[in-house]
Amino acid sequence: MLIAEAFASIQGEGVLAGTPSFFIRTSGCNLRCAWCDTPYTSWAPEGARVPVGELLERARRAGRRHVVVTGGEPLLQREIDPLTRGLRAAGHHVTVETAGTLAPPFTCDLLSVSPKTSNSDPAGRWRDRHRRTRADEAPLAALLSRFPEHQVKFVVRGEEDMAEIVGLVGRLGVTAERVLLMPEGRTAAEVAARAGVVGRLCAANGFRYSPRLHLDLFGPGRGV
Repeated sequence: MLIAEAFASIQGEGVLAGTPSFFIRTSGCNLRCAWCDTPYTSWAPEGARVPVGELLERARRAGRRHVVVTGGEPLLQREIDPLTRGLRAAGHHVTVETAGTLAPPFTCDLLSVSPKTSNSDPAGRWRDRHRRTRADEAPLAALLSRFPEHQVKFVVRGEEDMAEIVGLVGRLGVTAERVLLMPEGRTAAEVAARAGVVGRLCAANGFRYSPRLHLDLFGPGRGV
């Protein structure tokens, strides 16, 4: 698999925020979000090929029950199925984080899907391709039907994002308690500046609020 980094840290987002976890971050993405906070896995992908067996061994040595397979877009990787099956066979709780634009075979204990809305659209030559890819809801619907244990996270800038989010949630039939809103931002200060607005939007719509603890605790950067 093409791997950007693998490290032990604390889950910063979603229903498992605060959980000590081992992260396997793949490199390569089929989207180009304007606010991407891991450009080394998308806009300018880096990394090295690492065998699945070696990743399983790294996870074992890390000594964490929870393993998060993230990216980039991990579902682009041909080896996603043997990796996730191997992790679960070894007794790990596996979260797979994806934008939901692909639906290949794989397994997990928690599907963490982050559909991208128009606030992610980049400028320039990637704009049309990015919009076409994120707008295809068929893979997302397929994933949610396969994995009843899921969370759906949205990056939110403000009230202007809500009509799009509420519409998508309704079309997909996702229950409100499985929807999480998190403030857009690359730093703890940027997240904090939007936190109050996003919190009020959660309260108004019956959605959950997701922190971004890794920024609070460690700041932006790799290996956190």
